[in-house]
Amino acid sequence: MPAARRKTGPAGKGGGSDNGPPVPPGRTWLIFFLLLGINYFLFTSFYPDEDAPVPVSYTLFRAELAKDNVEAIHTRGEAIEGKFRAAVPWTPPAVEGRPPEAPREVGTFTTILPVFVDPGLETELIARKVDIRATPIQTETNPILSLLFSFGPALLIIGLYVWLFRRAAKQGGGLFGGMAGMGKSRARRFDKETETKVTFDDVAGIDEAENELVEIVDFLKNPEKYTRLGGTAPKGVLLVGAPGTGKTLLARAVAGEAEVPFFSMSGAEFVEMIVGVGAARVRDLFTEARKNAPAIIFIDEIDSIGRARGQSVLGGASEQEQTLNQILTEMDGFSSREGIIVLAATNQPDVLDKALLRAGRFDRRVVVNLPDKTGRIAIFRVHTRNVPLADDVDLDDLAQTTPGVSGADIKNLVNEAALLAARRQQDQVRHKDFLDALEKIVLGPERPIILTHADRERVAYHEGGHAILGLVVPGADPVHRVSIVPRGQALGVTYQRPPTDRYNFPEAYLRARIIGILGGRAAEELVYGTRTTGAESDIEQATALARQMVTRWGMSDALGMVELAPRQNTWVGNAGFGGAKPYSEETARLIDREILGIISDCHDEARRLLQDHRRELDQLVAALMERETLDEQAILAATGLPPAAALEDRPTAAMADPPKPQAH
Repeated sequence: MPAARRKTGPAGKGGGSDNGPPVPPGRTWLIFFLLLGINYFLFTSFYPDEDAPVPVSYTLFRAELAKDNVEAIHTRGEAIEGKFRAAVPWTPPAVEGRPPEAPREVGTFTTILPVFVDPGLETELIARKVDIRATPIQTETNPILSLLFSFGPALLIIGLYVWLFRRAAKQGGGLFGGMAGMGKSRARRFDKETETKVTFDDVAGIDEAENELVEIVDFLKNPEKYTRLGGTAPKGVLLVGAPGTGKTLLARAVAGEAEVPFFSMSGAEFVEMIVGVGAARVRDLFTEARKNAPAIIFIDEIDSIGRARGQSVLGGASEQEQTLNQILTEMDGFSSREGIIVLAATNQPDVLDKALLRAGRFDRRVVVNLPDKTGRIAIFRVHTRNVPLADDVDLDDLAQTTPGVSGADIKNLVNEAALLAARRQQDQVRHKDFLDALEKIVLGPERPIILTHADRERVAYHEGGHAILGLVVPGADPVHRVSIVPRGQALGVTYQRPPTDRYNFPEAYLRARIIGILGGRAAEELVYGTRTTGAESDIEQATALARQMVTRWGMSDALGMVELAPRQNTWVGNAGFGGAKPYSEETARLIDREILGIISDCHDEARRLLQDHRRELDQLVAALMERETLDEQAILAATGLPPAAALEDRPTAAMADPPKPQAH
């Protein structure tokens, strides 16, 4: 019987109510109005208005005029309408195919003024007692068009009424429920009867955030455990994290574990052009949640309506601010004992209004970080449960190959690998499919372009320069893969991955990264004595990293520990001064000199190291020209460098923002 309960329950999937009167089906109302229109048409046809003007001949009109029996007339073009002083007997002319009509007394008449080219014709006709009749030209039209013009407006009105009634039936309410429904909440309701249950078993890699929410689940299941000691659950929990880390999935898992209704709505769905609609939807959302308490309300992307007030051009009258004010009022208006908890997600907590974050509203802030290696392994296991994996698939290696990615990115990677294996007519997904899918996601699909032998060799030396420096520079990340297969806008790629996740940036490591980034340009200069445009991406990455070292991290002796650039949003990555620079032009010139000095020193070091390892560089290029793509073991075998030398003096510190693949 669950299906029956869903049809008659207090709230449906859209959060509406069934408290309104029953609405007949739309087709029933349409048939009713059509029958009403037909009855009206038949009634007016068979029972004409007694006071309506009777069409008479022009001869009768002139005869009664001569008798002074015409009281008044009214003309509209050729048509003449009037009234006789005394009723006149009138026998309508016989029409072929129709029975003759009985004589009748005519008091109000209408006739048509005939038009004669010969002025004496009318006089002669009257003298010879000829019955004169006339017909206006405009009446000689298609009867179907006449009927359409007569009843078209009425049919349009009936159609509009039926449309409004059907809209009201869908949204609930009275006749104009469609218009009144603008203030209804559009939240999607998930519960154990209507949706697949999501629990913490479906969420992996964010154990710290899960542990923060276990207490909320326990409160929803056993509220007496806390209320008997005077404790209350938090009214609101703000989930903060990068896109794709699983904030929405985590909120649904909380509702699934607690087995309570879950109302989900995006912040943008509250706001409309009409001021006050957003506030009305907030009120309706909290009303529905109270009816189904205990329940969870989830507002995704709350920063779209929760931004700090006073920044809008329209001030307090703006729709966004009124919606925010209503949320603040509703969160103050319910007690924690009601069993309603508001979960919200955002990746821009710095723009939220302070009143939204104060105690008593969003009491807790749960940070959902990017998963570490252990978390990524767990996420891979979750998303590969229904994927047939080959024996060579190593989830540990895949987790180490994908540092800094989110759970959504891993899900996309697994899907792309499965699709790639299907196109290759395989029964299982192999490890190579995952690596190829990763390259496709990062750089795009392979480009079927034909390069000359000289161009392929130049690309090989460019990528070989990156790879050799990744092997010989102390503190650099190990080289995982090198390829000279064109993908997207890149003619080649070098993957470097840290041995462990990194959460700190030593200056030596940052300089080692810049040296490795500039290895492609240094190799071209060393071998060919010239420069190409292939180092554009390298220069961009090296300049951005050196600028942050100088302006944000205080790694310049000339400038010292002074913040010269705004802090980036950790989860969005946006940064900008938003106006004038917070330093003088003299300081700007000094910043440029320091950046140029770091890049120049790293470039010189890259050239020196490649000169010392020219033989290994040539051997690596020869292997790339033959095989196009080399993994870590093949790189070490081609260069003759032992693994001990390749891993010598590498730090074990962790870093939050792992290096991206070098694309050229």
